[in-house]
Amino acid sequence: MKIGFVGAGGMAQALAGKWAGTHELMLSGRTPEKTLEAAESVGAKAGTAREAVAFADVVVLATRWEDVFTAIDTAGGPAAFEGKTVIDINNPVSIETFLTTRDDGRSLTQAIAEALPGAHVGKAFNMAQVAVWEDPDMSYDGRQMVTLYTADDTADATIAQLIADVGAEPLRLGSNDHAYQLEAAAAMVIKFLFAGSDPHTIFNFIRPETKPIR
Repeated sequence: MKIGFVGAGGMAQALAGKWAGTHELMLSGRTPEKTLEAAESVGAKAGTAREAVAFADVVVLATRWEDVFTAIDTAGGPAAFEGKTVIDINNPVSIETFLTTRDDGRSLTQAIAEALPGAHVGKAFNMAQVAVWEDPDMSYDGRQMVTLYTADDTADATIAQLIADVGAEPLRLGSNDHAYQLEAAAAMVIKFLFAGSDPHTIFNFIRPETKPIR
């Protein structure tokens, strides 16, 4: 797959580092020099947001959550995303209250899907921070890390494959109607991280029928 990142920060680099060699990658950021440096560190191409979206089969929205819709406009607006799978990795969470900031009871992912009616949208990779995705060993307490995600039916298989490609076990929570629950769960993790918990702190979904790694 060709994967374009709108954003070139820590999360973009961590995920790109896991997908390098398996997929074609392009990072985009606001500063060309920093974007090029980040891209070269993970074996990716560097470009503008518009170039990254045009290049991609799959677009990862890896900006700050506050900047998502501005970044979509910069990348060419809804038409540029037509037919593409779009992965929202953001959490609209206040770092003062550690509560989700959307007051309509719906998720950022749903708002993105509404803004991009021709795209196939899902949410993934939002419930752990950079250090987790950089970890070459995606096992916790002897079990493979489980990554919960939401997606529309068309994006489902693609997102599941990309989760497996980073070394985690994909587990679909449901459609994007459930994305708000992933954002709220991430708010809890973020609260503990800001309180000083180890950067590898995560929720791991443990099912008794899933055997531990030997």
